[in-house]
Amino acid sequence: MKWKGTRESDNVEDRRGMSSGGKTIVGGGIIGIIILLVNVFGGENAQMITPILEQMQGSQSNQTEAAAPLSKEDEEMGHFVKTVLAKTEDTWDKKFAELGMTYKKPKLVLFRGSVNTACGGASSASGPFYCPGDQKVYMDLGFFEELKTKFGAEGGDFAIAYVIAHEIGHHIQTLLGTSAKMRQAQEGKSEAEANKLSVALELQADFYAGVWAHDNQQYIEAGDIEEALSAAHAVGDDAIQSKMQGHVVPDSFTHGTSEQRMYWFKKGYKTGDINQGNTFDEIR
Repeated sequence: MKWKGTRESDNVEDRRGMSSGGKTIVGGGIIGIIILLVNVFGGENAQMITPILEQMQGSQSNQTEAAAPLSKEDEEMGHFVKTVLAKTEDTWDKKFAELGMTYKKPKLVLFRGSVNTACGGASSASGPFYCPGDQKVYMDLGFFEELKTKFGAEGGDFAIAYVIAHEIGHHIQTLLGTSAKMRQAQEGKSEAEANKLSVALELQADFYAGVWAHDNQQYIEAGDIEEALSAAHAVGDDAIQSKMQGHVVPDSFTHGTSEQRMYWFKKGYKTGDINQGNTFDEIR
């Protein structure tokens, strides 16, 4: 991705150089992996489940640890994240203005190990997520190494950009009231039906990530879209379940299949039209 020399956002809180204390997941184990899979790419409901799973995990540390200083690579990645966030701000400022609305910019928090949020405590095992309670995106960039080594994604800077854009998609849903409507619609539904609505919410966030990519084509290089699609494929519910348990249970899907995630990202990228992202109607 061509990003150097362009505007950086002021809405990034870089906490990676701070000491981290309290509950920090180390090693992982099966519960740690489950936490990662439950939270990957930021379903809001996952924030209620993660603390329970973390209590079950035996490999925890309750002592304060000094964070390692930022390396040049860390600093470079911080600049990249700030630049990508700035480009999401530019895109959604314009899109909201077209709707006669004002875009409220979210904060993005970079952290290591563990972090406190309005949605509760979280660890790096949670993966990137959006907290509607404080309207912030939280990311431990170590997740992207996991995405490559455990889930087979290609990696690359545009995979990170895609994840950021996806999480900002959840912020868009909060601002437009989509998330609240989805939670209301889940009330009284069977688990399978409620899961379908969760899938629709996640796929729409993928669509919004594609809309962002469409609006920033001048910065996209050869192979970037493939990096995003590789990441989307790696975190499909079917791909994860097949890798972790050897079979898939469609009624338990909460984020969508690999094919669905790639389809909706590509649709957003091709159209750039937020009016074509009604995933709730199309998955019924």
